[in-house]
Amino acid sequence: MKYFDTHIHFFPDKLAGKALPKLREISQCETYSDGTREGTLKNFAAWGCAGGMALHIATNAHQQTSVNNFAKESQGGPIYCFGSVYPYAENALEEMRRIQEMGLYGIKFHPDYQEFFIGDEAALPLYAEAERLGLPVAFHTGRDPLSPQLIHCPSQVLGKIADLFPKLTIIAAHMGGMETPQEAAQYLAGKKNVYFDTAFASHFLNAAQFTELVKLHGADRVLFATDCPWSTLPAERELLEAADLSPGEKERIAYKNAEELFQITI
Repeated sequence: MKYFDTHIHFFPDKLAGKALPKLREISQCETYSDGTREGTLKNFAAWGCAGGMALHIATNAHQQTSVNNFAKESQGGPIYCFGSVYPYAENALEEMRRIQEMGLYGIKFHPDYQEFFIGDEAALPLYAEAERLGLPVAFHTGRDPLSPQLIHCPSQVLGKIADLFPKLTIIAAHMGGMETPQEAAQYLAGKKNVYFDTAFASHFLNAAQFTELVKLHGADRVLFATDCPWSTLPAERELLEAADLSPGEKERIAYKNAEELFQITI
């Protein structure tokens, strides 16, 4: 079966050697690539991955242009990219329009590293603009090692945003809530404009828990993902293969849902 990884990270070559050790220290988690595009492609070849979606993050207003330019430069072959905007940047809405014009596939928000809560009033115009532009928005949901006691994107608030912007396509990473699957099940499961991705899920869900969450939400709105370099395709594939799902459901999660959502051929 083909696999398309909808949640990967890599950095410019000159930054990867500095960024990855720092992030590894914060997360206290092993990494499985050198943090470069080329290193990611080597993993794809070794793991039998058909391609991936890189989710880039602008952690301050000054990074927006360079982050999104890098995303555009990185696209090609089996690599596709989301752009990012810093929520409090004065030109965030303008940059979102540029992201669309550059042919990037969506917007990534990581509220822990971008230091905002997803329900902040200042963020609402960004969701409205993404909805207008037809750009999917991916959120890091649930806990994060950077601020484990302070959840910046709780499933309950994300569910309210999904209701407020019903035409906005939302990707709730980490099965709707890193280490908070009960909240994801209660507040996000079944929402038609929300996708879950499986990034890092093997680290906090067993096969039975994963199966239950997929059944509650619907296999047609779950995207295979690893969160590489923090996890691997073999680890997340093993979780999917162990799930009590039909072959057709597993195929949809592995690549077909991504193919339809992003209108790409895998």
